[in-house]
Amino acid sequence: MAIETIDYRNVYGAEETNGLPEGGQQELLDTLEGSVYWTDPEIDKIFRLRLLSDPGFPFWDVSYCYAVLKNGTNVRVQLPFHQLSKRSMKADIIEWAKKDGVYAKGLGLFDPMTISKLN
Repeated sequence: MAIETIDYRNVYGAEETNGLPEGGQQELLDTLEGSVYWTDPEIDKIFRLRLLSDPGFPFWDVSYCYAVLKNGTNVRVQLPFHQLSKRSMKADIIEWAKKDGVYAKGLGLFDPMTISKLN
């Protein structure tokens, strides 16, 4: 399922990238059918990783992660981490991926529209 994202700026006094249109979060929630761990070989693509933080705080908190399975089912994805450094976010994800034998780029984690940030 392709979800349209919008690049909002200064929403509620914060900067948001790759935000969902109004009602988009509920639309996503309505399509989810269970959850899998990120090592599940049935994951076709991670299409949304939501990160939250406060200005000046050095870490991103993981809010949620969603993927589509090879059979087309949308699911929540359980990740082995709950926080990522703002300075080394990609390197942190790669480190976790190596530990778990996951090809993060192949799952779509570094696609420009996958990661949504609210800071």
